[in-house]
Amino acid sequence: MKAIVLAGGFAKRLWPLTMDTPKPLLPVAGKPMIEYILEKISCIDEIEKIFISTNSKFESHFNEWASNFSNGKKIEVFADKSTEEENKLGAIGALSHLLAENDIDDDLLVVAGDNLFEFDMKDFLSEHDGSPIVALYDMVHEDAVRHKYGVVMLDDSGSIKHFQEKPENPMSTLISTGCYFFPKRVVNMVHDYIGQGNNPDAPGFFISWLSQQVGVKGFVFGQDKRWFDIGSIESYNRANEIYSSKD
Repeated sequence: MKAIVLAGGFAKRLWPLTMDTPKPLLPVAGKPMIEYILEKISCIDEIEKIFISTNSKFESHFNEWASNFSNGKKIEVFADKSTEEENKLGAIGALSHLLAENDIDDDLLVVAGDNLFEFDMKDFLSEHDGSPIVALYDMVHEDAVRHKYGVVMLDDSGSIKHFQEKPENPMSTLISTGCYFFPKRVVNMVHDYIGQGNNPDAPGFFISWLSQQVGVKGFVFGQDKRWFDIGSIESYNRANEIYSSKD
């Protein structure tokens, strides 16, 4: 199994913090955000290698960080050729490029590099029955979801029935958290999706498409496990506050 951390966003909503620093390297309670994510990944024995997917602008930042970090796994920084928001490949476009350039045809754990989560990755992967899986969190209140997140409705078997990307009228309060498992049998479908001219950016569009092709299971982690989407200065400050107060 390979793990891929999608870390290449230009994150203009967090300027000036991210003008010269990639979002996943911003410190949360004194530690780069990406290190919390990698701590969760490092406990998975089946993972042979971790790719950090970024852009040309921030390639050197991640290389410098990686040269001073170790979690027992082989880590490789892979940069596409994008240098600014206007020529970025998008999250799924960058994923497709990374898979093609590295000839990857394996089970994949894919994690967005701008979210902090407390659920156990082993619990997440234990749901694997041959289907893709997406980690879901219940925001409870519709106002907390509206216009902000990819919203999911599950059927009785726990598979995705409907998906909405940042809806005005959300059908549920379950949201996608940017943690995905793709079994080997569907990996090449990333290229199919891009080749058909679909939206290359928000991963939710790919999950919606994939759920119509092969089915995608939802893993809902409990309210006792916190989750932060670091998409604004406010959410970043809140994560710093919470993580700094942890014992």
